[in-house]
Amino acid sequence: MDETVNIHYAKTHLSRLLARVREGDEITIAKAGTPVARLVSVTSGAARRPGGFSFHLGDEFFEALPDAELGLWER
Repeated sequence: MDETVNIHYAKTHLSRLLARVREGDEITIAKAGTPVARLVSVTSGAARRPGGFSFHLGDEFFEALPDAELGLWER
């Protein structure tokens, strides 16, 4: 269920609202009737696994920088 609440209500009842979000509800927080934020569950997306890509650094990556470029980094 999607519901809109005002900021004062959200501050006063944050724990209660988070419990509802955990159950699947979406809560919109409004200021003077204008929506400014939405509370949604972060567990709805797929789990992330670190190391999901592969890459290779060539030997040139480990070569010393030219003096002109090194000087720019040392500013």
